[in-house]
Amino acid sequence: MIAARILIVEDDRVVARDIREQLARMGHVVVGTSASGEDAIQLANRHQPDLVLMDIRLEGEMDGIEAARRIRDVHQIPVVFLTAYANDETVQRASMTEPFGYLLKPFEEPQMRTVIQMALYKHASDAKLRLGERRYAATLASIRDGVILCDGRGRVDFMNRVAETMTGWTAAEAVGRPLSAVFTVVDEETQEPLEDFAALVLRSRDLAPPERLSKLLPRCAAANVPVPGIMVEERCSAIIDDRGAVAGAILVFSDLTLRRQIAEALRKAQADLAQIGRLTMMGELAAAIAHEVNQPLMAIVTNAGTCLQHLSKADPDLSKARAVVERIVRDAQRAGDVVRSIRALARRTPADPGWVDMSALIADTLALVRAELRRARVAVETDLLRGPPWVHGDRVQLQQLMLNLVTNAIEAMDAPAVAVRRLRITTSAEGGRIRVRVEDSGVGIAEPDVDVLFKALYTTKPDGLGMGLSISRSIVELHGGQLTAAPGTPCGSVFEVVLPVSSQGAGGD
Repeated sequence: MIAARILIVEDDRVVARDIREQLARMGHVVVGTSASGEDAIQLANRHQPDLVLMDIRLEGEMDGIEAARRIRDVHQIPVVFLTAYANDETVQRASMTEPFGYLLKPFEEPQMRTVIQMALYKHASDAKLRLGERRYAATLASIRDGVILCDGRGRVDFMNRVAETMTGWTAAEAVGRPLSAVFTVVDEETQEPLEDFAALVLRSRDLAPPERLSKLLPRCAAANVPVPGIMVEERCSAIIDDRGAVAGAILVFSDLTLRRQIAEALRKAQADLAQIGRLTMMGELAAAIAHEVNQPLMAIVTNAGTCLQHLSKADPDLSKARAVVERIVRDAQRAGDVVRSIRALARRTPADPGWVDMSALIADTLALVRAELRRARVAVETDLLRGPPWVHGDRVQLQQLMLNLVTNAIEAMDAPAVAVRRLRITTSAEGGRIRVRVEDSGVGIAEPDVDVLFKALYTTKPDGLGMGLSISRSIVELHGGQLTAAPGTPCGSVFEVVLPVSSQGAGGD
């Protein structure tokens, strides 16, 4: 049995005395006795009892039900009602105060003992539950992700502070509203509205996806109007009750803005490192060529001088001159071998020709620059051949060609004056050749610039090296094709690659 400190509120002094004596026999401590509701509230404030035995009809203007309500609201002290009146109206009013028991007079001591013990146990359980809820709420409030709890109908029950900040709704405003009204998301690329994740989970349960990426729109923004939003990663789980039914859902979402900024900074750093690496390699290559070729060149100069000496004599020794010329030829060949050797070393891998599906290669290249296209808000259109014919060449070089052309198009559309940013790539085959067209809606090129675009070191960009298009044309010409450029209509530019093809499959050679 749990011993408790109990407050008695009873306007019949005889009954109050009997209750006090019964409680003493049970081992409880009576902290005070009152005959009015007003006095009972003061005693509860002063003594903080574990339990209140409250008569419903009391002296004064306040009855026991109102006194019990005020005590429960302020102190969360459990109340057991004692009354001889049990009509429906009284029971209904008393139930609104969430009593822990109800004893009808006259009652026996065993009845009182049972009701008190049940009330004390229930109060202890409720206290543990409230503590658990406070810990739970504190945990949700402290995490860096937004958290929204929904009931079985998909209406908001709870939001933590992060969710309030990200959605623009306070918890008080959001509770009771459909999640779709508080948490409005659209597809990042199409801007099409998405079904709220909680409704999807409540309907599909285990068949729902574990997570998804979406754009969270600001409060009151229309779903079909492109506006800046927050990219979020959503995770949602169903809440299952004791019977195995879905009682609600919990939505957890993370702001991806910082993560994407970090990824973009990393991508830029990698690009800068790659550029530095290329420049370093070019410097090393130039130094290596200068060092290695210098010796055979000096030998050529020396032998040429010797040959001139032999030939300038009154009686030239032609056999010796011939031998010196042969040494010059060998030294020249050795210089060429040195250049080819260093070039192969710089490339790190030898050329590896094979059959290449240009349409598949273009698709792979677009996948590589998907992030850049998204960052630049470029819409991509493709009309690509399926299957043969194939191009016989080096896949790595051809992919570098397409990467240069696509990157060039993205940069051409990066100007603030370009309202519509569209990249269109098509492939077609005719007369034993495949034609690849890369069209952009950028600032375009002037007619006089077309002839000089492909010259090495020519560039219209402040930080450009002028090598991309020059290398691209070299790759195309190495594969027996042509690369041309022309102004687009009504704006932009068009680059066209024409390469010889074969109808053989990829495994042919």
